[in-house]
Amino acid sequence: MADKRLTKQDIVNAVSESAGLSRADATSALDAVCSTITGALADGNSVGIVGFGTFEVKSRSARTGRNPQTGEPLQIAAKRVPSFRAGKKLKDSIN
Repeated sequence: MADKRLTKQDIVNAVSESAGLSRADATSALDAVCSTITGALADGNSVGIVGFGTFEVKSRSARTGRNPQTGEPLQIAAKRVPSFRAGKKLKDSIN
């Protein structure tokens, strides 16, 4: 099994062929989907795609870390991070 990372262009080409769209239309559609998901997460909402998974925002609390070069403790600020939880159909398809 070869490990290959799909690029945006690979996805655009696959969507274009699968849906019978031009590459420009497939690019616009992918950009719209990514923009919609990003906007929803920025507003604090989650995005669920049945059979695929759920995108959501999680809060990561402040914590103490260590500088790997000096070993000195440093404070890592709290922040919100995007998260993805795979749906059952996606999990089943890769096993």
